Amino acid sequence: MAGATAVVLVVEAAVLGFVHIVLGRTTENQSMSIAGMDPDVMSKATYAMGAGMAGFLLLCAVLLAVAAVRDKAPGTFPRVVLVTAAVTHGLLGALVVGLVGWGAFAVMMLILCLLVLSLMLYAAQGPDGARGTGGDPADHGGDGAGPPAGDVRDTPPGQPLLGGFGDFKPTSP
Repeated sequence: MAGATAVVLVVEAAVLGFVHIVLGRTTENQSMSIAGMDPDVMSKATYAMGAGMAGFLLLCAVLLAVAAVRDKAPGTFPRVVLVTAAVTHGLLGALVVGLVGWGAFAVMMLILCLLVLSLMLYAAQGPDGARGTGGDPADHGGDGAGPPAGDVRDTPPGQPLLGGFGDFKPTSP
């Protein structure tokens, strides 16, 4: 899933880069100005924004490709970058539905779903890539046979807050 998301982000980076090149050239060729701003500054800012957005998406694609090749959950910095990309896609999706239309909204939500799915699938694995352990075998005896040090067990709850209401019992033996 992470590899497919990386490919989609590379395509998105190429499309956004191309769109910003077209917008920058249009601004430059028509000498457009908004509120008296210099057209050259506007066109260069459009090029810079396109390059920045494409670079950010390519960084996200590289981080996802590395996670896919290693088949391990991304570290803290890559997770922060990927969550930032997911939040950005959510916000842009909300904006493009009014500005561009439902097709663009659907594309942005598809990319958002791919990002979140890639993050969530690797969240089910621990840092060592094993499902469900969540830690290093050295943390609990070195052989990996026992439960992790901070493992939470089902325990009966304490007394209910409101007297006899809500008699809770554990669901597993």
